[in-house]
Amino acid sequence: MTDAASPRDPLDALVDGVTIVELDPDETSVGRGSLPNADGVVQLDACCMDGPRRRAGGVAALEGIAAAARVALRVLRDTPHHLLAGQGAQDFAIARGFTVGELMTPKSRGLWIEWRRRLDVRLAAAAGRPADRFEIGYSVGREMSREGLIDANHLWGTINCNAVGPRGEICGVTTTSGLAWKMPGRVGDSPILGAGLYVRQDVGAAGATGRGESTLYNLSSFAIVDAIRRGAHPKDAGMAALRQIVDDTIHPALINARGEPNFNVKFCIVNAAGESAGVALYGGDAVRYAVCTEHGAELRVCDALLTGAM
Repeated sequence: MTDAASPRDPLDALVDGVTIVELDPDETSVGRGSLPNADGVVQLDACCMDGPRRRAGGVAALEGIAAAARVALRVLRDTPHHLLAGQGAQDFAIARGFTVGELMTPKSRGLWIEWRRRLDVRLAAAAGRPADRFEIGYSVGREMSREGLIDANHLWGTINCNAVGPRGEICGVTTTSGLAWKMPGRVGDSPILGAGLYVRQDVGAAGATGRGESTLYNLSSFAIVDAIRRGAHPKDAGMAALRQIVDDTIHPALINARGEPNFNVKFCIVNAAGESAGVALYGGDAVRYAVCTEHGAELRVCDALLTGAM
């Protein structure tokens, strides 16, 4: 199933843009150099949606191919499906000319080794007591984030990019290596329509970064776009989705001393009129989103729902 795109197709531009970051070995949140799963294997997720064509393409748990967003685009254009996973996704990519290679770098491997060392110490200390290996692993990741060994935004590394084209075409793409040191085979929100990304032609687009399970539970990106459809401004729609995440976060391992989430979630949102918003559970000068208009590109600080530290 093929659908040739115009050379000026905005979805091509978005995928080309995120691919630059996917191929950067110094970037630990997507593509080559990503932080791997608990077994030291990089597994990538990506999704793209094309508003005018009412189509989407995604890959999940893709190994060995850094340009996950480009593979997702080929799923959209070359198959009747929306999502391919695991070995099937890799086989499809190879058939389309993508080359399999090592995605770990010395930097990402060194961080994984340090995470494993700390995890083993914690597991040994918990001997004889009930212990959830992945809850302990998550707490070790947060510890390394607080120490500055990894960027706090890269514990759940994701890129989302949405656009309104010159003829009103709305499209979006999201790509990620997922939660650092995740359970092997874990798939987050990024490749799931309505969770990590949602696009509705003539309405708008929303994409998420941060803890994917929270946006999966609420189909947050769909909820945001649907609120825009009913008349909400992008900022208000995003804030409503964040409040729902706060209300639904009740697991003790995910709550800080104030009874609020100990993780961040950020939404990048645009409506058909070109109005945009970036909102996050927790803000600050470092929590920003990029906007490019007829006036050029700029970084803007996200509007935050909560105050204080995670």
